[in-house]
Amino acid sequence: MSPQQSRPGAGEPLSDEAPLTGTIVAIDGPSGSGKSSVSRAVARALDAAYLDTGAMYRAVTWSCLRDDVNLANHEAVAEQARTVALTMVMDPHRPGVRVDGIDLSRAIREDRVTSVVSVVATNLAVRAELRRRQRLLIADAVAQRGVCVAEGRDVTTVVAPDAAVRILLTASEAARLARRATQNHGQADAASVAATRSQVVDRDRLDSTVSDFTTASDGVVHLDTSDLTFDESVEAVLAIVKGALGSVR
Repeated sequence: MSPQQSRPGAGEPLSDEAPLTGTIVAIDGPSGSGKSSVSRAVARALDAAYLDTGAMYRAVTWSCLRDDVNLANHEAVAEQARTVALTMVMDPHRPGVRVDGIDLSRAIREDRVTSVVSVVATNLAVRAELRRRQRLLIADAVAQRGVCVAEGRDVTTVVAPDAAVRILLTASEAARLARRATQNHGQADAASVAATRSQVVDRDRLDSTVSDFTTASDGVVHLDTSDLTFDESVEAVLAIVKGALGSVR
């Protein structure tokens, strides 16, 4: 699947207000719940497009840091979000994100971005702009590929409340910390878990001021992955999708 341009807002004739149609699977959840890795695997299994909405917030954050935009200046950050040349690669086998053609797949996961991304993600004007872009990306992806799996903090309630399947993935705090520590440090000993806590607990606390990603809204299926392996989590999500839609192909 070719990269898809996330369209800047200036002079944009298209609207994000039309209902999303087609086969869309929206997956929400807190940090460490498994939503990103599980969503990618589900997209691969369904031969679907894959959209990581969180990567878009990270990319805007990276661009602000690059351009010395004061993150405390909410309007300046919002203007950056409206004008940044952001491209999403929605292939679940090799997903990616680019700004001005620069591949940021690794850079957006660096501590300097992770430590401040919540400042950008809680900017309501930024959220409005990225919601607009995300809905356009999802609509384009469904038109091209037939199925789109979109994941992120509020994708089931704000970005794609009209998705055919909406799933909230959760897990206990202990499970989420262990998973993120293993991902970041290769192990989940006490020191690694402690070093990871701010990236999970503190970020969720900040993001929860603008998004509810801990309780399932009406029509959203809740899946607790605390005691599930990765493969079991993927199979559980696929079972929900197939139960709701039957065969998606």
